[in-house]
Amino acid sequence: MLIFPAIDMRAGKPVRLYQGDFSTAHQVAGDVLETAQSFEKDGASWVHMVDLDGALAKKPVNAAPVLSVVQNTGLKVELGGGIRTMEDIDFYLSAGISRVILGSVALKEPELVRTAVRKYGEKIAVGIDAKNGFVAAEGWVDGSDVYFTDLAVQMEKSGVENIIFTDISKDGTLAGPNFEQLSALQSAVSCRITASGGISCMDDLRRLCDMGLYAAICGKSIYSETVNLKEAVEVCEHAYLKKYFEKSELIPAVVQEKETGEVLMLAYMNEESLQKTLETGYTWFWSRSRRCLWNKGATSGHVQKIHAIYADCDNDTLLITVTQTGSACHTGSHSCFFNLLKEF
Repeated sequence: MLIFPAIDMRAGKPVRLYQGDFSTAHQVAGDVLETAQSFEKDGASWVHMVDLDGALAKKPVNAAPVLSVVQNTGLKVELGGGIRTMEDIDFYLSAGISRVILGSVALKEPELVRTAVRKYGEKIAVGIDAKNGFVAAEGWVDGSDVYFTDLAVQMEKSGVENIIFTDISKDGTLAGPNFEQLSALQSAVSCRITASGGISCMDDLRRLCDMGLYAAICGKSIYSETVNLKEAVEVCEHAYLKKYFEKSELIPAVVQEKETGEVLMLAYMNEESLQKTLETGYTWFWSRSRRCLWNKGATSGHVQKIHAIYADCDNDTLLITVTQTGSACHTGSHSCFFNLLKEF
């Protein structure tokens, strides 16, 4: 399970809220960029950022500190708050944001979500924030009569792969996440689920790991030092990878070209090579003959930039979609699969 340390922003500064109430906002760190750099130093690969002013204004407000993190760290940035149009989405993703979160528009303008997903795929996440199980919007100020699992099912049908779920009553409380609602969400959809709100300690994170969630967002627990980020990354991301190697130390990885759908090659990964692949965004494999790690394209320049990694239903084979530079095969062929046995 991935750990996303959180930076919520008001007037360009890191703040925290209690149960989504803007009147409770209090500054928790001096500077957004310095906070993000400290997260990176502790081993985080992602940072979850929320433009709280943008959520209220219904447009981006704190773009400058967000982009400073993109430009001055190696962190992947997941951003929500005030993103209401395709122009907003285009702006942020073209500026280097790794994933944008659509919240209120998912409830009120589902066609925008469908359009964004068609264009950007897994770079689009939907944030589902609920009060007593019903979806809230507009910076959590407006309620609705839409149940959280119903919206999730609708979003999955629209092609959404990532859902970030927050029980607002838990947010900022350190009272533990809503495990029951997270479990219900897992049963309702096959999307990757990120837990947000209420996480207080390593026991909470271990329980979320055991549930098989994609990620967990930690905000107040990090600032209050009830969770040590470095420990959380080491424990949870190791557990996140370990399940793929329960049957064998090596698992096959099928590499597919995203743009064409062509299968390029088959190689093998161990836990270390998968970790380096996740960290760098480029493919690393384990050589069974040389007994060492190898980075595809390190000598030839024919690198594979990753778009997404999928596990099969048994968690023992990976499918990796990439943009291939040059040829994938050492023979010079674009794909390793060029020897035709028989056509039918």
